[in-house]
Amino acid sequence: MVAHHSETRQTNKKPNPRWRVADIVVASVIAVAVGVIFWIWSQGYTVIAAVTTIFPPLAGLYTGGWLIAGVLGGLLIRKPGAAVYCELIAAAVEGLLGTHFGMTVIISGLIQGFAAELAFAAFRYRRWTLPVVLLAGLFSGIALGVNENFLYNAEWAVEWKLVYVALTAVSGVVIAGLLSWFGFKGLRQTGVLSGLASGRSASRI
Repeated sequence: MVAHHSETRQTNKKPNPRWRVADIVVASVIAVAVGVIFWIWSQGYTVIAAVTTIFPPLAGLYTGGWLIAGVLGGLLIRKPGAAVYCELIAAAVEGLLGTHFGMTVIISGLIQGFAAELAFAAFRYRRWTLPVVLLAGLFSGIALGVNENFLYNAEWAVEWKLVYVALTAVSGVVIAGLLSWFGFKGLRQTGVLSGLASGRSASRI
């Protein structure tokens, strides 16, 4: 009962929106590291595209890997703008390393990061539970699907586009949302987050 009240107080506590140097450093490290993952993830897309030739919208299930930076960054840093910052920097790193998507990944990163940011902002940066994180993954996945329908899938039938958005949403929830949550829990146990709000506050499912 005591722990429950403690978690409630920490959940409702007004967050400090100001970024510290530690926040900027950690966010940048996360973004660059995930940017490399983005680049590796993009290398595997050629295989996915070949496998899904019969029904291209199925490739949407693979897209959640490009959404991790925004969701994880927002969850770890817990400051306004963290999701956008991390997703944008990660996308820029992917673009600089070289990808067949070109520098359009920066536009995608901005849109996807902003979508994840909306989920955290909807709870005024006070709730950091699993459902909120999954919601961030969902929003980001939908944004990715809609954006890519304009950028790459313009010639598809409307039905294919709708299926694609549905699958990118699922991928966002499972890969970006759930994996980011487990990543956060794992990092927290190591103690490396002790200098951040995410490492000090209690978290509930």
